[in-house]
Amino acid sequence: MAVNREPQVFLFLGEMLGKKIVEETGKVIGRVYDITAEFVEPYPLVTGLTLGSAQKKKPLFLPWKNVVGLDDDIIVAVDSASELAELNLQVNELLLRDDLLDKQIVDTDGAKVRRVNDLQFLETKNRLHLVHVDVGFRGLSRRIGLDKAMDILSLGLFDYQLSDQLISWKLVQPLLSPDRLRLSIAQNKLNQIHPADLADILEDLDIKQRNAVFQSLDVETAAEALEETDPKIQVSLINNLNSEDASDIIEEMSLSEAADLLGDLPRAKAEGILNEMEQDIAEDVKELLAHPEREAGGMMTTSYLSFRPQITVGEAMDVLRKEAEDVDMVYYVYITDDEERLLGVITLRDLILAESGTRLEEIMDERIISLKLDDKDDTIAEHFAKYALTAIPVVDENDRMQGTIIFKNLLDVVAPHLGK
Repeated sequence: MAVNREPQVFLFLGEMLGKKIVEETGKVIGRVYDITAEFVEPYPLVTGLTLGSAQKKKPLFLPWKNVVGLDDDIIVAVDSASELAELNLQVNELLLRDDLLDKQIVDTDGAKVRRVNDLQFLETKNRLHLVHVDVGFRGLSRRIGLDKAMDILSLGLFDYQLSDQLISWKLVQPLLSPDRLRLSIAQNKLNQIHPADLADILEDLDIKQRNAVFQSLDVETAAEALEETDPKIQVSLINNLNSEDASDIIEEMSLSEAADLLGDLPRAKAEGILNEMEQDIAEDVKELLAHPEREAGGMMTTSYLSFRPQITVGEAMDVLRKEAEDVDMVYYVYITDDEERLLGVITLRDLILAESGTRLEEIMDERIISLKLDDKDDTIAEHFAKYALTAIPVVDENDRMQGTIIFKNLLDVVAPHLGK
């Protein structure tokens, strides 16, 4: 049995702007200036049109429910502009022309900042949904009425068919103010991007947009992105936050990254943030700040797991499950005595493969590779290269465990100087 399907019609914002708005007898009420949409998931829903008014300061608002036909003109069930109220945007509404057209958005799939050249809608069941963002040249030429001419030109001269470069709205994140991002977007899609890609995006934005996007992120995502961002931009982003908000983000960073960042901030700003941080975290960070950045003490993190040699594998695994989320280094666990002298090291792999009742001293590797607090970056780099480790413990002159250097922390310090 055949099923009747309602035809689906695609429309572009560039084609709708400036169209005549006419009532059913053909009387012109005005022209489309903008289109409003409610930001619902997965696709924003068009709520109405706006048109200018000589009598009122604000534009007039025509609800989409009054639109009865879309052709060369927009036909509406309204007799005159006097029936329309002034525009009053609701909490989750945006003006698509003013807020999106020619503005930057993030393509979360490609992790790139793109310019909006047009917007594509899908009309179905008398509703209009925003489904695609056009970031291509054809979208720009369509808005000025030259799309057909450009098609002929490119095909004739270059034997190339221009195509629309459309990105699904589900993969798009508008770049708005922090408050509007929180209010207008049910779920901030930037939180789903890999921190390294998000850092690249932040670095590509101007200062105003960068701060707006950063301040719209949840605390955990902001911390992860900050760790991947250029140190100068880190400082700029944190300087634009109050101490309380900055402390919330910095507390989520690894201790070594947090110390590096606070060390780059103006002293008064850093002290204000430290005062807002949880006391135990602040004390750990202050300890790291006491060491020069390019020495082992300045690169290490004090967030690691250590156990006494008589502890069993099962007991260690219980601790690991509970605390791993808050520890910077979990691939190695360190074995220390009652005075914190380093006795051995166990990889996570060996820990998982061992029997639950096995004591740690039975499987620990006593061939310890370690560094001293004042070892310089060249010595540290040589150790990583020679022994192919992902982290190296740092001890004091009495072999007491002080921290561990993760390979990434070495790169963060050394890489900026490699080109010099």
